[in-house]
Amino acid sequence: MNIQRKVKLFRNGRNQAVRIPREFELPGKEAVMRKEGDRLVIETGGPGGPNARLLAVLAALRPLSADDAFPAIEDGPPGAVTP
Repeated sequence: MNIQRKVKLFRNGRNQAVRIPREFELPGKEAVMRKEGDRLVIETGGPGGPNARLLAVLAALRPLSADDAFPAIEDGPPGAVTP
């Protein structure tokens, strides 16, 4: 679904603002905004965006070293294919 709608920009104090039409409402109370060239992208989620938790988990993992051993995996013959 690629819906477009023309919106008006206005000032709210020293900030520029845009009223989000009902059909574009986002759930929750926080969103993340970033600029990509001339585009503004708004995504649901808190600080860091929707992938922030995954990125935090990945950053906390210890890197693998050449000394790390992996368990042996039995590589048996493929099973019979049934139609």
